[in-house]
Amino acid sequence: MTDIDTAMAVTGPRLPGLPAGPRPRPPGPLAASAAFGWRTLLKIRHVPEQLLDVIAIPIVFTLMFTYLFGGALGGGSVHRYLQFILPGTLVMAVLLVTMYAGTSVAADRARGITDRFRALPVWRLAPAAGALLGDVARYLLAAALVTVIGLAIGFRPEGGVPGVLAGIGLLLVFALALSFAWVTAGLLLRSPQAVMSAATVVLFPLTLASNVFVSPVTMPGWLQAFVHVNPVSHLVTAERAMIGGHPAGAQTAWVLLAAAVLVAAFAPLSSWLYGRQR
Repeated sequence: MTDIDTAMAVTGPRLPGLPAGPRPRPPGPLAASAAFGWRTLLKIRHVPEQLLDVIAIPIVFTLMFTYLFGGALGGGSVHRYLQFILPGTLVMAVLLVTMYAGTSVAADRARGITDRFRALPVWRLAPAAGALLGDVARYLLAAALVTVIGLAIGFRPEGGVPGVLAGIGLLLVFALALSFAWVTAGLLLRSPQAVMSAATVVLFPLTLASNVFVSPVTMPGWLQAFVHVNPVSHLVTAERAMIGGHPAGAQTAWVLLAAAVLVAAFAPLSSWLYGRQR
């Protein structure tokens, strides 16, 4: 009996077309997440219409809020109000895009794709983590549009390029952490439309009841109390400081703490839900 016959007797006949040698090891968490992130980018490439609102929201927010409120809230100076509001519109434009991680997960569930992913020998949370990594492209596009449009209409960041990049970096960290909440919603709710509705109900009060448009000192006391604990307010304050070239240590610490709490609360919950659902 030859060596091949002995091997076949032990392991059984080899299917035609399969390579010889040991079975390859399954990918690690980072490689699997990167593969699913690339899938998200390919979906955007094949259906570029997904970027329509990612492009429209920054343009509309930056122009509309600047010229709609600038004369009244900027003491008659639109340019002065632009310096105040642009970091806020930057935060709003990116945070409103974070819901797409949840809608993507919900869409995969509705089409039965999640069941196939669950059967793969990869890290359980890799599809959700990959969706978040792929969405970074959306966040960067929204942030770049707000910045470019702001510069075109007269915004001048005193912190220069380093301040703008630092502000966008902090915003991306918080946006990715917040996205885990929408991934959890995508695993709980039945449709992408339901996820989008739930995210809108949460995001609009968080962004509007903050210091994006005006200083909290003009608000009633009960609303000031909410604004002062609202993590979006701390994020906007940190953005204004960084982009304006001022220290933002305390506000940055609060934002990073809020991001850590979001990840600690929703990442394990997402993993647990992803493993239990059928």
